[in-house]
Amino acid sequence: MTADRTGPVVRTPYGDVRGRYERGIAVFRGIPYAAPPVGPHRFRPPVPPEPWEGVRDAGAFGPTPPKPPYSQAFAQLLSDPVVPGDDCLNLNVWTPEPGRGARLPVLVWIHGGALTRGSSAVPVYDGHAFARDGVVLVSLNYRLGVEGFGLFPDAPANPGLRDQLAALEWVRGAIDSFGGDPDRVTVFGQSAGAISIGALLASPGTRGLFRRAVLQSGPPEATDRDKVRHMVRRMAARLKVPATATAFAEVDPAALAEVQAEVGRLGSPVLGGPAFGIVVDGDLVPRDPLQALIEDGPAHDVDLLAGWTRDEYRLWLAPNGLAERVDRLGALALTAARARCHCGPEVSRGYRELHPDAGTAEIVGQMVTDHLLRVPLHRLADARVGGAPSYVYEFAWPSNAPGLGACHALELGFVFDTGHMPASAKLAGEGAPQDLADTMHAAWVRFAADGNPGWPAWDASHPVRVFDAPDDTAEGQLVHGPYDRELALWQADATRPHRAAPGPLVTSGGPTPASSLPPGRPTRGTAPLAAVRRLRRFGGAARP
Repeated sequence: MTADRTGPVVRTPYGDVRGRYERGIAVFRGIPYAAPPVGPHRFRPPVPPEPWEGVRDAGAFGPTPPKPPYSQAFAQLLSDPVVPGDDCLNLNVWTPEPGRGARLPVLVWIHGGALTRGSSAVPVYDGHAFARDGVVLVSLNYRLGVEGFGLFPDAPANPGLRDQLAALEWVRGAIDSFGGDPDRVTVFGQSAGAISIGALLASPGTRGLFRRAVLQSGPPEATDRDKVRHMVRRMAARLKVPATATAFAEVDPAALAEVQAEVGRLGSPVLGGPAFGIVVDGDLVPRDPLQALIEDGPAHDVDLLAGWTRDEYRLWLAPNGLAERVDRLGALALTAARARCHCGPEVSRGYRELHPDAGTAEIVGQMVTDHLLRVPLHRLADARVGGAPSYVYEFAWPSNAPGLGACHALELGFVFDTGHMPASAKLAGEGAPQDLADTMHAAWVRFAADGNPGWPAWDASHPVRVFDAPDDTAEGQLVHGPYDRELALWQADATRPHRAAPGPLVTSGGPTPASSLPPGRPTRGTAPLAAVRRLRRFGGAARP
């Protein structure tokens, strides 16, 4: 590294880059880790960038991947900057000690956004606080939506996930030049970023690339291939082109993003519906990630930190007024929730008994949250007992913004210690407690440094660190088995025999014979499916 306090210069595998010193931290933005995914590289796995001569300026965020904007309701809560340009496969580095020899722990951030939105340029993800506290922070862009997770007969699957793998390989080969230790890399992500990390954890192609992993509000999972094909075919029909990568590559990226937004308009995590996702591809993702991690034990030597927010569902139900509509629908909404979760009426009755004062929207939201998130994360942590330690948390501080509670993504400003930024205040409201940010941010720093965030590892007693009151302590906020009663409902449901139904199970990808379902999964008939459809119509543009 060149000792220049106005513009540090670091050598990367493809050329030198010049960053900036900002408040004592060296910051490098927009460093390419792969070639622009355009022309012959579109819809294809990433390839290395062309090396450059001289010193490349790394003072500004690089281009962001093509994506549709958030709807108006969600844009008021979630920031998503757009930086134009084709060279969108880039990353950023914050480091307190650029240059070889420092051997600092490294955190690599993979952003969320339903695999269709978001970027490393979101202000909430600023890495200054981590670097201030002795951690090298890397954040990256990857292809989104149909460009990154479309499924075509003439192109490999999961190019967006392959982008993430390429970025991690770049980190492995280059991070020591920025003061990082390539043997102490922690990969962390939220929502779709955490789901991506779950797939990377289970992939044989990532061995040795990271030592620790953090899953924030996202479990290891794979999306049904037919569901993704259905999205591509619906887009192809609107575009009046064949459902092939060759044909889609001829369409302007902005036009693709616009059509993608329209096709996915009625989907949401709570209601299901059209969506892109990571699929089993027999290569990078050889089988369902959760099943692989539970049954085969890959990544048992990787330290794990995983958790959720108490009111995940409120981000999808509150901004568009859907919570009030769900409350009005009452029993119909519960029927739709059972269809969404493939469970019997005993589960919803059990939630009513456990939470007699809760409204329908809360029952529906918590049922879906448990089915999609808490149940799989509990199963994962249980399966890892005896291997590398797992730590589980819950973020429970309610937002000062009306109706959001401790909603999905609220913890991000606390983890990054960026609560002072207007982008964080969109979700948290004014006056978010700095003491709570200090506590949570410090736990992530400790985990990156030595693998222990500061509370007991997961065992049969199910310890969960709850981040709630501004002045909380680890001892005062450790709760054992806070969701064990709800989880018992799902376990009991899984042992029940198949229930008769007037028609086949209808998933978002089409009908599936009842005989192909795992034991205990009830079939869904026309009445529950009609309830789901009605809820989606009530929700309007439910997806952010």
